Amino acid sequence: MNERPSVAILGAGMAGATVARRIAEAGWHVRVFDKGRGVGGRMSTRHTHAMQFDHGAQFMRARGETFAARLAGWDRRGIVASWAGAGRRVGVPGMTAPVRDLLGDLPVASGTTIVRIGRDRAGWRLTDSAGANQGPFAALAIAIPAPQAAALLDASGLALPGVEQAAYAPCWSLMLAVENAPGDVLIEPQEGPVGLIALDSSKPGRPAGARLTLHATRSWSRAHLEAPCEAIVDALTRAAGECLGAPLRPAYAEAHRWRYAQVETALGRPCLYDPGLRLGAAGDWCLGPRIEAAHDSGLALAEAILADLSASA
Repeated sequence: MNERPSVAILGAGMAGATVARRIAEAGWHVRVFDKGRGVGGRMSTRHTHAMQFDHGAQFMRARGETFAARLAGWDRRGIVASWAGAGRRVGVPGMTAPVRDLLGDLPVASGTTIVRIGRDRAGWRLTDSAGANQGPFAALAIAIPAPQAAALLDASGLALPGVEQAAYAPCWSLMLAVENAPGDVLIEPQEGPVGLIALDSSKPGRPAGARLTLHATRSWSRAHLEAPCEAIVDALTRAAGECLGAPLRPAYAEAHRWRYAQVETALGRPCLYDPGLRLGAAGDWCLGPRIEAAHDSGLALAEAILADLSASA
């Protein structure tokens, strides 16, 4: 009997990891490709100078039964833990932990940017930015931000109707190491420059030290999107001090720009899938700006791919 062919997944965030795990559980081979140095996408954890920051998504919550069950399983195994009340969970020891758990020992090609995709009689073939070719693959799942997915499809002469409708807001993230921790572990002023201040070091399983992660508001991030990092650090450090009621003199400060941070316009559909091409796309941009939405969208796409593959097996 011939070995089952592989399914390719572009993106190693929550959506892509969920697609990969479900398809692998069904007995198919998978290969995951991601342009980042590590996995997690917007759930990334930054490690620098023996410090750690969750500089993307700060926590996750469940509204539906499917993700609630997933969180409960992670909770039992110590992959996530409670933080800051109101049902908030964080990955342990960093926000990437749930994604790493889903991917497990599945093959992931990090630092690999796919710039073109194409299909022939043997299946899908991928070309990366170094000119290397990958494939063939029986099916292809695209689990990256919608604008990046749309650009890849356009460069490849392909389309998935609907992907161009999703819209994102950007976000500047500021990581600070300070001398004294504030009294509150999570502040969400949502006015002026500052949208959120999290005491990153208060989360379970984190290294010692007082570390803050600050997210700028959508409007401020949009207005300063192309500003140099040094100017962003200065402006947001001052704004954070005003919110906390005392000037901050950080021992370490770094800014990170998320060009596609939070979904503003979602499709209102679980995923996109073309059975004729065996090509689909998933992400929080399908259902809404939540980690849960990325998970549920990835699961929906995996089920669509599996139904298609099983029908032709």
